[in-house]
Amino acid sequence: MTNPTKRIGIVGLPGAWSTEALADRVEAETGFRLVVEMTRVHANLHAGRVMFDGHDLCQLDALIIKKLGASYNTDMLDRLEVLRFVESRGVRCFSSPRSVLGLLDRLSCTVTLSAAGIPMPPTVVTEDVQHAIDAIKQFGKAVCKPLYSTKARGMTVLASDDPKLAEKVHEFKTAGNQVIYLQRMLELPGKDLGVMFLGGEYQGTYARVKRAESWNSTIASGGKYAPHEPSEEIIELARRAQALFDLTFTSVDVVETSDGPMVFEVSAFGGFSGLRDGCQIDAPTLYARHVLKELQNQP
Repeated sequence: MTNPTKRIGIVGLPGAWSTEALADRVEAETGFRLVVEMTRVHANLHAGRVMFDGHDLCQLDALIIKKLGASYNTDMLDRLEVLRFVESRGVRCFSSPRSVLGLLDRLSCTVTLSAAGIPMPPTVVTEDVQHAIDAIKQFGKAVCKPLYSTKARGMTVLASDDPKLAEKVHEFKTAGNQVIYLQRMLELPGKDLGVMFLGGEYQGTYARVKRAESWNSTIASGGKYAPHEPSEEIIELARRAQALFDLTFTSVDVVETSDGPMVFEVSAFGGFSGLRDGCQIDAPTLYARHVLKELQNQP
């Protein structure tokens, strides 16, 4: 036990492997364990208290934000505002809610990356169905992506020669996607990469190798993690991308293309499984010890 005086809570999902693994490691280092499920948090802003199971989160030394919910949606924005209040009371948050806010909405992340000159797949954003159809015809094939989703959930691949193209674009829009976000579908080399950083320092890279019949490489679609040694060009590109958001722990999704490496997105929370299965790296231990070091070094 390296620092038994620190009370660090884990914002996450009780029972989820990544949440529990991080809580286990923090408990081993400090003797304190608290997994905070945001759906059960209540904030009294006037009194300056944010309560969870009898614990005032404003009295903790730190919070590590691992998960804000079981799925990405706009509720996460409000949960982050509650955590931003906790942070305003002097509680260190890893990553800061202000940093995470810029990543939950796919468009917000894309705009930040694009404005900084980070190479990405050609992207069109519109609320007009005909403009979306025109873009798909120009691209030949495109991926329509919800603004709040992970692991390719809700994504739809549409081709310019599909006789039902107009109907399918309309269906995507009416399924809750008022803003139509679409990217040209790239010819992937059978995999994409997760390039991991902790405190801005490179930790390792794993590949997600797609199943032959799947269009994407996500684990949910049958993809598998594998070790990967990236080029310096890829590491530096990912470093530039993640530095725009000032996150404690994150992964940058990179794909190698005939036009050079491109970034799909930067993760708000990063993933432990890829480092464990693809790189044999114990991310929960690294993360817990990094947070403790940061707390010990603060004034």
